[in-house]
Amino acid sequence: MKKLSLTSWILIALGAGLIFGIVAHNAFSAEFNDGLVKWLFQPIGSIFLRAITMLVVPIVLISLTYGAASVGDPKKLGRVGIKVVVLYMVTTAIAVTIALTLAAGIVRPGESITIPTDASFTPKEAPFIMDVFVDMIPKNPFQSMVEGSMLQIIFFALIVGIALAQIGKKSEPVMRILEVLNDMMMRVVEIVLWLAVPGVFALISKVFIEQGLDVLLPLLSYVLTLIAALLLQLALVYPALLTVIGRVSPVQFYKNMFPAMTVAFSTSSSNATLPVTMEVNETRNGVSSGIASFALPLGATINMDGTAIMQGVAAAFIAQVYNISLTIPDLVTVVLTASLASIGAAGVPGVGLITLSMVLISVNLPVEGIALIIGVDRLLDMMRTAVNITGDSAAAVVIAKSEGELNEKIFNQDNPDFNIK
Repeated sequence: MKKLSLTSWILIALGAGLIFGIVAHNAFSAEFNDGLVKWLFQPIGSIFLRAITMLVVPIVLISLTYGAASVGDPKKLGRVGIKVVVLYMVTTAIAVTIALTLAAGIVRPGESITIPTDASFTPKEAPFIMDVFVDMIPKNPFQSMVEGSMLQIIFFALIVGIALAQIGKKSEPVMRILEVLNDMMMRVVEIVLWLAVPGVFALISKVFIEQGLDVLLPLLSYVLTLIAALLLQLALVYPALLTVIGRVSPVQFYKNMFPAMTVAFSTSSSNATLPVTMEVNETRNGVSSGIASFALPLGATINMDGTAIMQGVAAAFIAQVYNISLTIPDLVTVVLTASLASIGAAGVPGVGLITLSMVLISVNLPVEGIALIIGVDRLLDMMRTAVNITGDSAAAVVIAKSEGELNEKIFNQDNPDFNIK
């Protein structure tokens, strides 16, 4: 009998958690379910989340420093950086356009919704966009690491990597240490990934025990419109990017990406999933460590296609609920604001709802309309996070191919799995 791979076990855990959570929500008492969550699923899920979250800062610091130093030529680093930013902004703009086309032009999910009289929402203050660029430069890089300020860590790692590349042979001892540390962290990821099986089961069970499917029914048209837009991004945009520009198989790409997408779905966090995303791209997609170390941490921080889709659908939905017409200039404003908002709210807790409030304000829509969708946001957040990390990875593959740093033998291997012993 063939031994099941880790990927298979994660898939089984995902399906089992979904089924168990729905059954428990409907069949067991509230007290029993509260006990299950408190004594079993919450601790197990938290252990898994903490285990992979603890890897984020050291992986970003070590991998990005090593990757930037390995590139060597500052011109090449600048060229790769331009490609990364352009691809991220283009795919995000396309994502919002798809969302608005469906929600504002075809489905119009908010027209049959009655506004609850008690709907209210107080958004957290969104950062001023120029402050984001200023705050990218850390006052104290060690404090940035303690606080997990990803943009500041990325900036510091890039500066150190570029400096190592410029001092030439003198940097060789440090480079050897960084190479060993980078390999070590990838091995740590492989070990921690075994916690994904109970962790995914616990996280998915917890969500559906607490939420059930009943919360989806009043907003079914909104939910289905958002899911359709996410699927279109996955089925059309990324395959076109991979086929036309990357000249690789989208089917193989999704086979390779499945473990990372599963972890993203269960954690609802691009940053928490980053160690797995990097591992998958290097060991299954064949992306060089230099490209992966540069593109993926940056993508997890500023590139959020799934979140941008939510913002587009939600803006159209709220406008329809309040019977407010969005003009063509308004729709263009939504596209631009949602595309830039993912950078503007980088590292801020509750990023989806904060950036949505920015989008609503930009076109004079009532921010309290966010209260209408809060109930289903946790479930949909899992789906859009999977889209977020997939967009980061598709861009990494395309850029690696354009730079001659994609190992297509690894990318195209049959039934690839993590090399965990």
